[in-house]
Amino acid sequence: MTAIQSAAGVQTRPLSLTINGNQVGPMDVPAGLPMIDFLHEYVGLTGSRLGCGQGVCRACVVIVDRADGVSEEVRTCINGAHFFDGKTVRTIEGHAQRNEQGEVVAMSPVQQKFLEHFSFQCGYCTPGFVNATVVLLDRLKREPVAKDQIESTIMAALNDHICRCTGYVRYYEAVKDLVLSTPGLVKDAA
Repeated sequence: MTAIQSAAGVQTRPLSLTINGNQVGPMDVPAGLPMIDFLHEYVGLTGSRLGCGQGVCRACVVIVDRADGVSEEVRTCINGAHFFDGKTVRTIEGHAQRNEQGEVVAMSPVQQKFLEHFSFQCGYCTPGFVNATVVLLDRLKREPVAKDQIESTIMAALNDHICRCTGYVRYYEAVKDLVLSTPGLVKDAA
């Protein structure tokens, strides 16, 4: 890819990726633009939150779906938009079911469980927790966990996420409820 110098002196590079099942680009994007700014300013997806701006709180994470079928969380405040070039990304906006007009008609199972458990207060960290839980569920579909390892597995998956309102217990309870109520995520006892 060739960098282009705009009239304003800003270097841009072409960027193409798939976001929530939709092809985005190619479009010229400033070199070094953080992905969170690209999501907010270029494609109008403002659900990911800029919390700390240093990659610590993880309110900004999106899901990258790799070609091998494995999904992973990636922070958008410390990774440039061009890091995502050619990748398949899911944002918080991509989880709910929508009708042809784009209106939400049903929440995802993760979102529903979080509501049922009153998991959040201000909701600022919720997009990161939702995406982390989706990645965990994707992993458990491939590699179910023993029932006695559920809590430690959830702790490991969510531990790096910071909730400013300290609502951790309700997030963890919602995820545990979802894991236990979703067939195939927990190994049968031997």
